[in-house]
Amino acid sequence: QVQLVESGGGLVQPGGSLRFSCAASVGTFSSYTTGWFCQARGKYRDFVAAISCSGGSTSYADSVKGRVTISRDNAKNTVNLQMNSLIPEDTAVYYCAADLGRYLSGNSYRTESEWDYWGQGTQVTVSS
Repeated sequence: QVQLVESGGGLVQPGGSLRFSCAASVGTFSSYTTGWFCQARGKYRDFVAAISCSGGSTSYADSVKGRVTISRDNAKNTVNLQMNSLIPEDTAVYYCAADLGRYLSGNSYRTESEWDYWGQGTQVTVSS
């Protein structure tokens, strides 16, 4: 079983920033595409960002472009999500995800069901 553990969530004021980290326990981390999804109260789990195995390619949801940066450190088996200019609508549970060798092409990677491994999620609350 691939283990993914998120950290970095919490309560933040509008306009503030958060940096999430996801620590992965896998055989070869560089073989896994990784990403982040969020699930707001009463809504479906939505795609936020993804990064290729090498870190050379990234993809972002339209709603977060310009405010979010995804990165990874294969030497430390971690993937990070930097979120800036937070707004109350960002309040949600954020999940780290991984999939073996998935290419960031087409639109399938934007669908929750296409990813094999998930973390437990971390709560983000942005005060109004």
